[in-house]
Amino acid sequence: DMPEDLTSGRYRGTISVSADGQPTTSIPVVFDVQPDVIEAHGDDDIWRLSRLRWLNSTLALDGGLVAPYTPVEVNGETLSILGRDIELGDDGFPRAIRSHFAIEMTRFSDSPRELLASPIRFVVEDYDGRPLQLHASGVRVTSHNEGAVSWSATSTDGAVSLALNGRLEFDGTMEFQVTLSTEQHTELNDVRFDVPLASDVARYLLGLGTPGDAIPDIMQWEWDEVHNQEGPWIGDVNAGLQILLRDDHYIRPLNTNYYLEQPLHLPESWYNDGRGGIRLERTEDAYEVVAFSGARSLSPGEPLRFDVRLTVTPFHTIDPQAQFTTRFWHRYSPLSEIKEAGASVVNVHHATDINPYINYPFFVPDATKAYVEAAHADSMRVKLYYTVRELTTRAPELFMLQSLGDEVFSSGSGGGQIWLQEHLGGDYIPGWYAREVDDPAVVTSGVSRWHNFYVEGLDWLARNTGIDGIYIDDVAFDRTTMQRVRRVLDRRRPNPLIDLHSANQFNPRDGFANSAALYLEHLPYIDRLWFGEYFDYDRGPAYWLTEVSGIPFGLMGEMLEGGGNPWRGMVFGMTARMPWSADVDNRSLWRFWDEIGLANREMIGYWVPDRPVQASHPDVLATTYLGPGSAVVSLASWAEEPVEVPLVIDWTAIGLSPENAVIEAAPIEGFQEGRTFTVGDSIPVEPGQGWLLTIRSR
Repeated sequence: DMPEDLTSGRYRGTISVSADGQPTTSIPVVFDVQPDVIEAHGDDDIWRLSRLRWLNSTLALDGGLVAPYTPVEVNGETLSILGRDIELGDDGFPRAIRSHFAIEMTRFSDSPRELLASPIRFVVEDYDGRPLQLHASGVRVTSHNEGAVSWSATSTDGAVSLALNGRLEFDGTMEFQVTLSTEQHTELNDVRFDVPLASDVARYLLGLGTPGDAIPDIMQWEWDEVHNQEGPWIGDVNAGLQILLRDDHYIRPLNTNYYLEQPLHLPESWYNDGRGGIRLERTEDAYEVVAFSGARSLSPGEPLRFDVRLTVTPFHTIDPQAQFTTRFWHRYSPLSEIKEAGASVVNVHHATDINPYINYPFFVPDATKAYVEAAHADSMRVKLYYTVRELTTRAPELFMLQSLGDEVFSSGSGGGQIWLQEHLGGDYIPGWYAREVDDPAVVTSGVSRWHNFYVEGLDWLARNTGIDGIYIDDVAFDRTTMQRVRRVLDRRRPNPLIDLHSANQFNPRDGFANSAALYLEHLPYIDRLWFGEYFDYDRGPAYWLTEVSGIPFGLMGEMLEGGGNPWRGMVFGMTARMPWSADVDNRSLWRFWDEIGLANREMIGYWVPDRPVQASHPDVLATTYLGPGSAVVSLASWAEEPVEVPLVIDWTAIGLSPENAVIEAAPIEGFQEGRTFTVGDSIPVEPGQGWLLTIRSR
């Protein structure tokens, strides 16, 4: 950039280039500076390549809050964020964690739920297996602003010392950098991180090589590079904790089909040449999560970093009203068609007229803007497919990015579409190929300056086209980038939306990762989930709750694979997405929602102990949508055979009298036939199906 107040004219100079053992070379340079200033640094004209300066952008890297989060508060040893409190011990680790989210997940509770049975401990055992008596210095707050608080603490026993640096951010993520060192050679039997969870909180498990399900009473897990696993999420609907184990050499792996090309770098401290792992065990007083590293030697001048990330869930309450009124249309279509269907948000993929090439939606901004403005005029919103996992070879910056080696483009064995082989040599990973627009793409690396470009690009789109958000197809960037993305959209657009799709990562190619656990660090900034391709909707309710619905994290979602299961979906407030699933048509269901006022009802999920309507069968679940004068009950069966299910109704809770009530199933095309039941009737439910029933006065 030339300074804008620079006098126009011809400027001459030289650039001298030198290298060790080589003579200096001088290159003459002439600049003809014109009197006019180029608008927007030239960024509005792709051919100028001025956007390359975006590679060094720090836009939105400022720690500012985003909705709905509140500032981090510090009151003595207690740290408070939205819906959660963390109380620190003298050693700097949490001695108590409390959740203020009500079990319904639609509100906060006056009675907080304690996640821990006793304080978290970092244990160092001597050669004989005796825990060192590490004397803690107490916590010292080192920095505090609205978005984060940092602290430090040290603990010592003789020659061995433990230095902790901790940080809590407004979304509930805690980072601990723990440095273990010694002043003399020391043999250790083990180094452990002990998390004693409250037994009632430890209901479900995500991660460690298991699909989301009820947590086992005992389990042991070992590190393996072919598994994209660093620790578990354990919890209940309104209280949970993710525990990730890392070190100071962490590099974000690739994901979604490319994991084995750049897998997890096993943390030297926790892995310890295969001696480390995690034990889970339910005891009389707690559910013990023990991360162990095994026996090792500790030498002076060779400290070890045992890094831990703890993330406290949920992030915020769920919003059924937004879920039932914000209806996605997942295809670039005429706006009249979208409006007629009853949708209010359109997701525009790449390989379309206004977004032709993957992850570079800058080629036709005028057409994009016109479509967006037409949508806004009809009370609809527009989001674009835009992420960083791969990049179109149409990007004008392609060869400059290639010149950076493996900083932006991942190293690989080459191959793929012939254009890539002819132009990029052999050190790359071929990405998506959109045949309809002849668009081969190349895979980007895990974290790079390309993410700075991406954030600036999103800001440019929001300012110049008016898009209302983005659709992310699996997240290939880190948590910091996601925070910047959210800030940019919140600062540029009213009520922006980010929705995340994931194909099921639980397979050998993707390292047997659970999508919800893999992307949990991003979920505080997402508005809706779409989990997704290859998810198994025939699995049990615990899988639906943890792997698919998003509810334990403060989100709601939609279904994809095979169109999902509409009856089971409604138990979690979900449908499939039109018109992506060809056999799905939500229009009749959406009309019923509007007629019954579902968006303005209180959602009381089947997981709430004192829910007003229960199905008296263990394999049939009932979620109630409670409103004045009536209750809508979503029933869904996981039974293997047809069942007859009496309803257990708390008539006081729903405000009706059984003597003057009727149970109706309104006709909903593709969902159910119309039918009326008498109070006390058993409701017939077919395997894998269900009902939407309205209980009202006669």
